[in-house]
Amino acid sequence: MIYNSRDYARLRNGVLFISAVAWGLLLSQPQAACHCNALSSGASWETLLAAFPPFSLAMGWVLMLVAMMAPTLVPAIYHVRTSTFRHRRGRSTALFLAGFGAIWMAAGADLMVAELAVAARAPGSYWPAMITGLAALVWQMSPDKQRCLNRCHNHRPLAAFGVAADWDVFRLGFAHGFWCVGSCWAAMLLPMMLPAGHLAAMAAVSVLMFCERLDPPRPPAWRWRGFDTAVRYGMLRLRSLQIGPASFGLRAKALSSQSGETRGSHPQAAYGPQ
Repeated sequence: MIYNSRDYARLRNGVLFISAVAWGLLLSQPQAACHCNALSSGASWETLLAAFPPFSLAMGWVLMLVAMMAPTLVPAIYHVRTSTFRHRRGRSTALFLAGFGAIWMAAGADLMVAELAVAARAPGSYWPAMITGLAALVWQMSPDKQRCLNRCHNHRPLAAFGVAADWDVFRLGFAHGFWCVGSCWAAMLLPMMLPAGHLAAMAAVSVLMFCERLDPPRPPAWRWRGFDTAVRYGMLRLRSLQIGPASFGLRAKALSSQSGETRGSHPQAAYGPQ
């Protein structure tokens, strides 16, 4: 892959603009992002589906995904575009996003069922959010979380021609989405469990997910991850307002606290299959 700072900046700025538009829509319609305080206790599933039609839930979930996930996809999309002939880049990007979105829409159905169950059984209660927050914190520290993050860095080579190229890029998007779901499911569920302040929680989770992707692949182990990187990234941004490949983990030496660790974009190559 040949890095071109101008192309990278153009892609990054476009993705961040789309994410900002999605955030704007969520801010203008906050009920699209959370339903945990919208019904009285004991509401039936018929009442829930009447109050929140599946199409409306799906559109709200798409907005959440675009707002929260788009900035984390810049390196993967850039890999797809630099691995594809110019005349195929639009189609390849769309296929990658289709694969990524398909797995997250499936996961979103399960997460929204949990959210609606809380909306029906415990509206206004913070207990579900507290329990989810504890689970998210444990998952954030776990070795399995690191295994999922390692796989998110796996940008394998893509076929160049024909159906094989289309299938490869779709599979890459699907695999990237699968490991992204494995990494982020608990953090994504937390804002949905809150009866209030869910947009602020979404913003905090978005920052955490973005910052944990700045770290290079590491051996799976119990450790804090994402939080310390967020602090270091904030300090780095105070010194320099330019976002480049280092900000997305392609040159993670400036952000890694363990300077002696193996750096690489392919977790299998660095640590073997995890």
